[in-house]
Amino acid sequence: MFTTAHPDSSLAASSYAPAYDRSKLSTGIVHFGLGNFHRAHQAMYLDRLMGKGLAFDWGICGVGVMPQDAKMRDVMTSQDGLYTLVLKHSDGTLEPRVIGSISNYLFAPDDPSAVLDVMADPATHIVSLTVTEGGYNIDDETGEFKTTSPGAVHDAEHRDSPQTAFGFIVQALARRRERGVPPFTVMSCDNLPGNGNIARTAVLAQARMADPELAEWIEAKVAFPNCMVDRITPVTTPEDIEHVAGEFGLHDGWPVTAEPFEQWVLEDRFTDGRPPFEDAGVQMVDDVVPYELMKLRLLNASHQSLAHWGRLIPQVFAHESAADADIQAFTRAYLDREALPTLRPVPGIDLPAYVNTLFERFTNAGIADTLARLAQDASDRMPKFVLPTVRDNLAAGRSVELGAAMCAAWALGCEGRAEDGSQIVVDDQQGEALVAAAARQKDGEDTAFVSNELVFGSLGQDPRFVEAFTGALKAIREKGARAVLRELALSEAAARHPATLSGGQKQRLAVAACLAADKRLLVFDEPTSGIDLDGMRRVARLLGRLAAQGRAILVVTHDLELIACACDRVLHMDGGRVVGQASVRDDFDAVRTMTGASASVQTERKEKHP
Repeated sequence: MFTTAHPDSSLAASSYAPAYDRSKLSTGIVHFGLGNFHRAHQAMYLDRLMGKGLAFDWGICGVGVMPQDAKMRDVMTSQDGLYTLVLKHSDGTLEPRVIGSISNYLFAPDDPSAVLDVMADPATHIVSLTVTEGGYNIDDETGEFKTTSPGAVHDAEHRDSPQTAFGFIVQALARRRERGVPPFTVMSCDNLPGNGNIARTAVLAQARMADPELAEWIEAKVAFPNCMVDRITPVTTPEDIEHVAGEFGLHDGWPVTAEPFEQWVLEDRFTDGRPPFEDAGVQMVDDVVPYELMKLRLLNASHQSLAHWGRLIPQVFAHESAADADIQAFTRAYLDREALPTLRPVPGIDLPAYVNTLFERFTNAGIADTLARLAQDASDRMPKFVLPTVRDNLAAGRSVELGAAMCAAWALGCEGRAEDGSQIVVDDQQGEALVAAAARQKDGEDTAFVSNELVFGSLGQDPRFVEAFTGALKAIREKGARAVLRELALSEAAARHPATLSGGQKQRLAVAACLAADKRLLVFDEPTSGIDLDGMRRVARLLGRLAAQGRAILVVTHDLELIACACDRVLHMDGGRVVGQASVRDDFDAVRTMTGASASVQTERKEKHP
């Protein structure tokens, strides 16, 4: 237990430090995987409760089982469990806060028995997990726990010195059963559909390997609630550490940065009590499935689209790809045409509005989330975020054109080169197999990549998917990623009469035609008439692309928002004559007067697109 042994540290003494008395904390939760996401999410929610004078007996004891977790041990010990969370708003505002809900940290290789002792303690009521998608030792194709993996075998044979989270959970539950102590709840907080069910599968399989009777007791007595978690949390950089010290005077060895958005939807199913999570903003529900599918198939799938198309073009950051007109149009088309039809109704959620919110979040440049991070371990992520949508659409007889094209972009990235010849690094636990398959693909074996059954299962044998995949692969090679993105984003509209398109589709189609035309002067008459704010932003980005190509663009408009986002100069005309002019950048008040807008009209001038 941390004892605030360093009360003079910049974290404890700062104005951002917790106002509550941390000496009152006791451990009620043991958490495996004390990474950035947990510290930006679950630990933050507990800290919020403690700030309200609640949940002091629900302090978190972090546990690390991997060799690289030794660094977290050192940082947490030297900082008495305190760390800095900085929220980065899209307008550049930074919101720092020192989190104090971590009551202890144990590095399991140092002393496995100490970890088992705290887990078996009656005061521990929840064991939670963020061990990443690949940490559950589950076969993606069969859904079964891999009982032959070295860690699982070791933990079944050496129960008092486990090496994996599931070995620790099983042995701690065995000790509680022997002592007549109620079992704790096992709460997975990873980005997995049915994360609680998957944790249950892993724990029961690990238990059966050593003690089938114990497995039966766990199956009958232990709760494994499912949950949906959401907050974009990038990797901490050296620049983050320097900035936290320089800007706020906080000397933190491992601060966390995150977006302001937060969401946690949690099934209210616990074995031995829980904190009052709802008082911290957690949504407690009976069924989390609609919410988790929404997040996995919309947000997480969008991240894969940004990553694989963006790295081909190439780009570096997620906000670049999200603001890229071609990538955004494709990703929105994928969500609208292929992902949304596979979802159940989500209580209290307007799904089109949720999609718009995603792109507002993705374009937050302050987060500076890298495409390399989003593409990391894609062999785990694509089978969970994208391929289930492909399978559902195949089963329903719907198109999989866009999902297959996303897979083709990933496959081409695994060949190792972007379209400008720069290197694409494949950082994946199956990296060797993926790169080898991509090499065969490059040599002419078009189905080599999708023949990997560990990733694609039987999809590589489905002629509809294979045809869409190989067609996209060929098109990207011949035409380039951008051309294919544009074709696919508008492919649904190709056979439709323009009168049947929505206002936003008509405007984007008109701008797309201009992109394709070899004209140096373009005139647009009220291009945002009848479309919403999000549609205006998309048109503004397309106009920005045209301007970046050296085209001269005249826009006839009364839309002050569009002027602020897309224009450089305003000419005020009356009776066919120019009666005034002003620079958008230097004299925006004059622009406002010319358009007749009141001073109260809000604009996005500070987010002006080039």
